[in-house]
Amino acid sequence: MTHPLRWSALAATLLLGACASVPPSGPSVMVLPGSGKTFDQFRMDDYTCRQFASSQIGGATAEQASTNSGLKSAAIGAGVGAVAGALLGGHEGAGEGAAAGLVVGSVAGAGTAESSSYTLQQRYDIAYQQCMYAKGNQVPIAGRFAPRRIPAYAPPPPPPPPGDDR
Repeated sequence: MTHPLRWSALAATLLLGACASVPPSGPSVMVLPGSGKTFDQFRMDDYTCRQFASSQIGGATAEQASTNSGLKSAAIGAGVGAVAGALLGGHEGAGEGAAAGLVVGSVAGAGTAESSSYTLQQRYDIAYQQCMYAKGNQVPIAGRFAPRRIPAYAPPPPPPPPGDDR
């Protein structure tokens, strides 16, 4: 592999890795202190529930899950590319195949990383809200307004009573 090609593959990998978004490592939902609770009690509940939510998702933060998923996809892509390059082009093709596989794996890894971190954040938020609710705090929920159904057409008039000559 030539030096310019090697550097361009590295640059592409770094640029694609920068595209992965990382959600916050704490809850992304609002919880309010319960009735009659002081702010210090609320803070203690918050600390306890953050620990609980973290243990429910295996102790990993969303950022760690995102990074791990992206790195695994890039490594698998490089390995598959090296094998394909070796099969198609011999020893010279293995290096080029690995570089191409790394780039493709990085692209796939960015999407996989974002999906992993989103799912992990959802699981964290659910566990956090359950804990805070169980400790007597208020968990706001989104209400849904269901408007009254109005028919799309006017119904036909009722039939005239029998014996009416209209």
